Amino acid sequence: MNSKELVICTNPKSSVAESIRMLRTNLEFSFVDNDVNAVMITSSIAKEGKSFVAANLACAFGMTKRKTLLVDCDLRKGRIERIFGLKNRPGLSNLLLDDIYAYQDYIYTTDIGNLSVLPIGIVPPNPSELLGSEKCQILFRYLKQEYDLIILDCPPIADVADALVLSKIADEAVIVCAANYTPADELTSTKKALEQSGIKIAGVVVNKVEKDKKKRY
Repeated sequence: MNSKELVICTNPKSSVAESIRMLRTNLEFSFVDNDVNAVMITSSIAKEGKSFVAANLACAFGMTKRKTLLVDCDLRKGRIERIFGLKNRPGLSNLLLDDIYAYQDYIYTTDIGNLSVLPIGIVPPNPSELLGSEKCQILFRYLKQEYDLIILDCPPIADVADALVLSKIADEAVIVCAANYTPADELTSTKKALEQSGIKIAGVVVNKVEKDKKKRY
């Protein structure tokens, strides 16, 4: 695994790790009155750090008693396989082209508590069609029965329609933006697009915030 990115494992006492645990706690509160077991992590544009947030958040939940599955749904530029050392392994795209009932053959366990990972697999020519297919809907119905929580690392909203397709599968959405990087109008458009899709927005994560060395907290 890429230890540089999984901060919650390699540097658990850092402020970043503490922020991830706080995010986990806040999401758990949002689960209380809702039947939630699939959360999509998305952003407005590329390079806002959504995969970093998704990977660390999945680790945080995996360290609890929740049986957690992290699914890389960015079938164009997925990074989860590199973060977890699963490059060139068969994954979601292969599974959707194969027998979806053999899903356990494509899911990889990790050495992090109750966390398993489903990487992207091969890069397909038709990501939106695969993610919007009936086979994909059926697959996630089975996965929801198998796992307590599924974290979906989804593509940015502004780039492709894939994330909005996946909003039909997830129960809640978390939007990741980057300080001094994400255009306000793009973030507003992302929020509106998700609201129009009907999914509940659990909240927004502001990533890449510059640490103020003068403050203790």
